[in-house]
Amino acid sequence: MKEANKLNLEKSFKEFELAKTLIPGGVAGIRRPYNFVPGEYPIYFEKGKGCRITDLDGNEYIDYLCAYGPIILGYREEEVDNAVIKQIQEKGFCFSLTQRHQDLLAKKLTEIIPCAQMCSFVMTGSDATSLSIRHARSYTGKKKVMRCGYHGWHDWCVEVKGGIPEKLYEDIHEFKYNDLDELEQLLKQYKDDVAAVIITPLGHPLAMKIQEPKKGYLEAVKDLTHKYNAVLIFDEIRTGFRVSMGGAQKYYGVTPDVAVFGKAMANGYPIGVVVGREDIMKEGESHVFVSSTFFPNSLGYIAALKTIEILERDKVLDKIWEKGKSFNDGVKKTLNKYEMVGAEFSGIDPMMFITFKKDPDNIYKQKRNEFYTQLIRRKVFLQPYHHGYICYRHTKDDLDYTLNAIEESLAYLKEKYHR
Repeated sequence: MKEANKLNLEKSFKEFELAKTLIPGGVAGIRRPYNFVPGEYPIYFEKGKGCRITDLDGNEYIDYLCAYGPIILGYREEEVDNAVIKQIQEKGFCFSLTQRHQDLLAKKLTEIIPCAQMCSFVMTGSDATSLSIRHARSYTGKKKVMRCGYHGWHDWCVEVKGGIPEKLYEDIHEFKYNDLDELEQLLKQYKDDVAAVIITPLGHPLAMKIQEPKKGYLEAVKDLTHKYNAVLIFDEIRTGFRVSMGGAQKYYGVTPDVAVFGKAMANGYPIGVVVGREDIMKEGESHVFVSSTFFPNSLGYIAALKTIEILERDKVLDKIWEKGKSFNDGVKKTLNKYEMVGAEFSGIDPMMFITFKKDPDNIYKQKRNEFYTQLIRRKVFLQPYHHGYICYRHTKDDLDYTLNAIEESLAYLKEKYHR
């Protein structure tokens, strides 16, 4: 199989050199080039529409990263954008007092999310997970937190510890997904001081295979958490409004005490929310402080209300699951055909990931880089260390093209490594 031609990314790289003189690292965190394949992926996007994005050099891609999850419908979704524009033009969105759209959205969330009796709105996923921990600690009067998953960039959970005193995370203890024994041992060890267990109901560790819960796992996590009088928190920042309208908690049939949502809720507009049992959430009336100049801004609420309306009206998630199943069945079939390459599929129909089996000589890292290099050169935008998503605007032609690109990329690896 012929190697795909390298992309022209001259403008993107030139802009990045300028950015490094103005911004630490040029761009922030997970968007830095080393989180892709350096020299092969663009660094800047210019525009997007539907499921397609165009970089600074004019290269157009079929996008499966979906802005790391917020794009559930598609880029520049007119109904959502027009609702926001109307609010800006006719009423405004930033005031000293709150607009009623907050209440409208809260009411809707209590109707569709199983654990939601009350809601507290923020702007990012990190805000939401941190606020949920504050609620749990206030409610229980305890301080230890057991965590499983990525919960943001705030001091208590960020993976890179530079600039953070140990005392700010010394009460946080990690456990592995689907490992009930490890969680139970931690709970036994800190039994009198455990405030919360926070977990992603679907396991999606960075650069590793997606894991669905083993049979009975989430139920057992809930039972254990309550045995030690702690608060169970589901981090549904990624699964919310994508796995089901009620989140993974509804899909898997396990209702936590508290949950956090964001990303896909507003199709790209910034919003996050903590939802949960009334008695726990009411800690926010006087015992837990939450305030921000921008939390009450109504644009995220407007976008979320319209996005949810479209999701329900057009049965969007049913269609995403249908597209995802067809696509993922094709991916699995193709990976089986090129089994010798070592590529592995994981995920559920709306969220998929292609990783590579580890080997003693770390050849899998070279294969991973070359596979994703071939994909990006074929104008398919997936991330080597992060799972992808199916959005509403992906068409059958888009998915078929991508399956072909995946096969060609695997065929290239086969010829190079397994002649």
